[in-house]
Amino acid sequence: MTALTIALSKGRIFDETLPLLAALGMDPAGDIDRLLRVPSRNKDVSLLIVRASDVPTYVEYGAADLGVVGKDVLMEHGGSALYEPLDLGIAQCRLSVAAKKDGPRPDGVRRLRVATKYPEITRRHFAAKGEQVEIIKLYGSMELAPLVGLADLIVDLVATGSTLKANGLVEIETICQVTSRLVVNKAAMKMKNAAIQTLIAQIAERVQAGKTRPGKGK
Repeated sequence: MTALTIALSKGRIFDETLPLLAALGMDPAGDIDRLLRVPSRNKDVSLLIVRASDVPTYVEYGAADLGVVGKDVLMEHGGSALYEPLDLGIAQCRLSVAAKKDGPRPDGVRRLRVATKYPEITRRHFAAKGEQVEIIKLYGSMELAPLVGLADLIVDLVATGSTLKANGLVEIETICQVTSRLVVNKAAMKMKNAAIQTLIAQIAERVQAGKTRPGKGK
């Protein structure tokens, strides 16, 4: 088999990708606590452990042949330079606008402040609605921003909504649903086509099996 490198990120996406990799014999063969490049149980496949936001960059520039990344990251950083052949259906969540229960809402009159780590998605979203907002880039603890008066709204990923609720915030709008996608380097797709197409087919079969397993799907 042609050697392949897959870029992954620690956290929820990695945890939910691991059973899929294990089923294909491509789960880590070593300790991932400290290593950034990890061999898999398949000698022809190695794994890169990088920041989630860096996965598209590693794949686009050929440091990895494939990667697994959230649709939110692709929307924010741009995914046009990559092939996106498969929605893995894992790490499901939504990108939402949230605010304090008694806080201001977009009304087309006031220029509200929005805290987010997704400035491009946020800008496009409110511009499409004709709303002018001031965007404040944060890297974490988004829920704190409305509580201390830093922002009126936040745009962030929401899974269960429990963190919002615990901090007195409510979702007021869903921008989009988010799942993790398999992405492929365009040059690698040409040079390693047979190996990559085989892997895509194997992954797609596993994803479909998960959807049709008893108790799953509809």
